[in-house]
Amino acid sequence: MTSMTTTTTAARLDQPRELRRTLLPRPHYDPESFGRLSERIARFLGTARFLVYMTVFVTVWIGWNALAPSWLRFDPYPFIFLTLMLSLQASYAAPLILLAQNRQGDRDRVQYEQDRSRDDRSIADTEYLTREIAGLRMAVSEVATRDFVRSEIQQLLKDIDGERKESNSALS
Repeated sequence: MTSMTTTTTAARLDQPRELRRTLLPRPHYDPESFGRLSERIARFLGTARFLVYMTVFVTVWIGWNALAPSWLRFDPYPFIFLTLMLSLQASYAAPLILLAQNRQGDRDRVQYEQDRSRDDRSIADTEYLTREIAGLRMAVSEVATRDFVRSEIQQLLKDIDGERKESNSALS
């Protein structure tokens, strides 16, 4: 029995991958512009205008193929071609709507993160201002207020008047 060794080469991270050549070139598209287009289509598919257009289209289609002379009908009664077209439209609409929802979800997530960081800054600012106000209150409590100074002066005036009366009564 011969021992067969297989050499598996691990992908090296310090070297770029080799370019693979294919028979057909890969299509390239701008995902951002395609996303914007899909959002516009999804936005249109979700309007009453689209529903009216589709209703008119299907009504005309069925009316034409049911009421027109037989030699002008192109899709007889089971309306298989109409069903095929509506299925095709739905098969394209569903992924476009999902793509638009994913993009909206990404925007919502970014907005949520911005709101959260703004809220964190607001909380930090509020806490800072609260500490500053507490410090000012402590500093103000050590400062003599106008009412305190006024009451002290009135007490001193009473003491002086009392001493005058005592000195006048001692002299007399």
